Amino acid sequence: MRKITYAQAINEALHEEMARDSKVYILGEDVCHDLWETHDGLSNRFGMDRVRETAISEKAIVGSAVGAAMAGYRPIADLMFADFFFCAADEILNQAATIRFSNGGHLKVPVVIKAPIGGGGGAGPMHSQCPEGLVWHRPGLKVVLPATPYDAKGLLKTAIRDNNAVIYFYHKELLGISGEVPEEEYTIPFGQAKITRQGTDVTVIATSMMVPMAVQVADVLSEQGIEMEVIDLRTLEPLDMNTILASAKKTRRVVVVDEDNLRCGVTGEIGMQIMEQAFDSLTAPVARVAAMDVPIPAGVLEETVLPGHQDIAAAVGKVLGMPPPLTVSVKAEKSGWLVG
Repeated sequence: MRKITYAQAINEALHEEMARDSKVYILGEDVCHDLWETHDGLSNRFGMDRVRETAISEKAIVGSAVGAAMAGYRPIADLMFADFFFCAADEILNQAATIRFSNGGHLKVPVVIKAPIGGGGGAGPMHSQCPEGLVWHRPGLKVVLPATPYDAKGLLKTAIRDNNAVIYFYHKELLGISGEVPEEEYTIPFGQAKITRQGTDVTVIATSMMVPMAVQVADVLSEQGIEMEVIDLRTLEPLDMNTILASAKKTRRVVVVDEDNLRCGVTGEIGMQIMEQAFDSLTAPVARVAAMDVPIPAGVLEETVLPGHQDIAAAVGKVLGMPPPLTVSVKAEKSGWLVG
């Protein structure tokens, strides 16, 4: 094991998969000089035929990738910001998601759509969204949300090898964090959530950037005698309900945390599935923590909209029946990815 950053882990996965399979290539706007440093060295090593710069047209990027995937290639369509997903929505939701089903499985669409999600840079409503709930709503798409460097690499390698369309969302605020990643070959199966922290009092189910945030809250609350169990979902589709339900039945209290909007989002779907399948085991209604149902503002105002440490602590206190407010003091470190 050695420690590398989340961005380096993504970069390693791309290098290894492109070296392993000549059918793997990447395309997108400015992919040779990736803003997030996840493509470092790819164009020099594999050439411009396999690291393809495109025009500023997300619909064309994804559309050409879907066509190439049906022809036997394994393209990785890079969108630079997950917010630009909406520009390519027809190709993703109506084409990539449905082609294999509408052709009886005869056509495969092994395409990865890679895009960074999340706030933290104060970049406003068109560069800070987490659209995983909208994507998850559409059958036919696999949805991946790594929270650690280890998962960022292993899940991306699995995504590239999958014969279905995979949406790979990585969080901008995680790019600089370091973690242990093996030097040897490994992949991570989809649909296997990870219990990041064991606990007995309350289960907190989290995605992406919300996972380390929940762990930080858990560490603080542990000093107050509250033991949180933190589950990192890793993938939304497929969803590991077995791990979720086992933990919910153990702790009997659940909080679901995601950076997408609260309304019609990830927290609502998971919360409802828990209520349907484990209602009799719960001692309190499922609590939810998510972004407010407003466009994400620019600058420091985004902190009033996005979920934070205190929101998680307050939800934990609510399901535990503790008098408000249950407070935590956690220093939030910003990556400062927005420059200028």
